[in-house]
Amino acid sequence: MNDPRIGPPHCGDERETLRAFLDYHRTTLAMKCEGLDGDALRRQSMPPSTLSLLGLVRHMAEVERAWFRRVFEDHDAPMVWSDKVDFQAAYDASGSTRAEAFAAWEAEVEHSRKVEREAESLDLVAVQPRWGEDVSLRMVMLHVILEYGRHNGHADLLREGIDGTVGA
Repeated sequence: MNDPRIGPPHCGDERETLRAFLDYHRTTLAMKCEGLDGDALRRQSMPPSTLSLLGLVRHMAEVERAWFRRVFEDHDAPMVWSDKVDFQAAYDASGSTRAEAFAAWEAEVEHSRKVEREAESLDLVAVQPRWGEDVSLRMVMLHVILEYGRHNGHADLLREGIDGTVGA
């Protein structure tokens, strides 16, 4: 498996380090899906779970949107895969295609990067609409890194179950 990831700096400043860890995890998710067709990406784990790699890609599109776009720009921006704020809807990739899921995820990632780049500092604060409470850009970046970390662990197991590929 090709590994295009760039590791985080060992002595970077806080923002550079957070940005690098987030991009590292984004690239890890893409790597876990590399070389698989739509059928393989939709393959579910084991019952009763319906988790699939494509479902994870769709879910992370929702996470990116909910934590960057909806917090810092438009509290009422619709979710990607549901009419209401339902993160579970994204996991149902049964009718989704690789192209559709990756286009949505990549668009949200680019939008999130734009939000972060344009912020003066990690101290930028906005309201998390689901909670009605203030959150900083720092907290949002850390939260999204944690989301990717958890779901990339799922992706490891899913990929191994599909074709035996293990590792980074």
